[in-house]
This record gives sequence, C-alpha cells and structure tokens, in this order.
Amino acid sequence: MHQFRSRSTILRFKAVSILLCSKCLLAPLASLTFIYAVLQDDRKLAHVGIGMGIAAVLSTVSQWILAARARCPLCLTPVLASKDCAKHRRARTFLGSHRLRVALSILFKNTFHCPYCSEKSAMTVRRSRR
Repeated sequence: MHQFRSRSTILRFKAVSILLCSKCLLAPLASLTFIYAVLQDDRKLAHVGIGMGIAAVLSTVSQWILAARARCPLCLTPVLASKDCAKHRRARTFLGSHRLRVALSILFKNTFHCPYCSEKSAMTVRRSRR
C-alpha cells in the first residue's frame, strides 16, 4: 500500500474530495429547487436555488484548480481531475464516475484505488527511514 510524503498532500486530497462530492450534490439540488420555485412562483426559493447553483459553480472551479495537484503516489496521474487517459481494466465506478468513487473512498475509507494504475494508496504520511 502506497503512502504520501506530506500531510498537506493528504489535506489536498480530502479538500478536493469534499469539493467533488459537494458539486455532485449541489448541481442537481440547485436545479430541482429552482424548477420547483418557478412552478410555485416563489421568488425567495428561486433565489436559494440560484445561490446553490452559484455555489456549485464555485465548487467546480475550485475542484478543477486543486485536483490537478492531487496525484497518485505511484503513477503520478491526477486521480481527481478529469483526464482522458485509459483507465485500468479493473477500475470500478460509482454512478458512472471513477473520480466520484475515488473521492468517496478517500472520505469514508481513508484509502483509494487509483483508476489508472489500480494500486491502493492509504491516506497516511510515509515515515522517514532515518
């Protein structure tokens, strides 16, 4: 099992995972809230829906920026960024997304399998050999 060199790398992975999950939740919720508000002719609820949509866009942009530096410790591929690289044949998805599966695994299991090299990595800092 592979480990990371620094605590800041682990924090970056967790932050990107939270942003990715919030984007996946906020975008549909904002759309449904706004549609319901329009159908009910409720301006306050429409403003809430618009605010949630803006929050989804901001979390998406933040996730794009931070995800480029969240790399697998073995193959050095950004596992939480959208890449068009070939996935490993055993790479599994959650709701059709490799990135969402990695993000949920980081948040709930504290480990993840890289969808590109299929190696398992633990969210722990590597001990120095001195």
